[in-house]
Amino acid sequence: MGGDLTTDEFDALGQIVAGIKHGERPSACVARNTKRLLGLKYIEYAKNGQLALTEKGKQTLFIKSCINGLRAIATDPATVLKSDVQTFLGKKGHIAEKDGGYEITEKGRECLADIDARSK
Repeated sequence: MGGDLTTDEFDALGQIVAGIKHGERPSACVARNTKRLLGLKYIEYAKNGQLALTEKGKQTLFIKSCINGLRAIATDPATVLKSDVQTFLGKKGHIAEKDGGYEITEKGRECLADIDARSK
């Protein structure tokens, strides 16, 4: 999920989540990616005319946050994760508490290896 998006498209999703103030024009990043993100159903126009993430878009950003969190824990066990990401990774058995921080489990390492293998 989301493997077909570029970094620029992920940035556009992030900017849409952050919100575009009413009356303001979307950034160049959002503008250049809107058509594709609409077509892939990651975003939609809300009733007020503003761009909003669809459920698919929200899930994709959450999964990206989880992958980034897993990578962060792998490099620095003292990394502080968002509570929803921490809960998800803990319930799935990808991280475990250790000495006031977290460590990546064997399952977490296998997951990252699988992700890396697929992205090549």
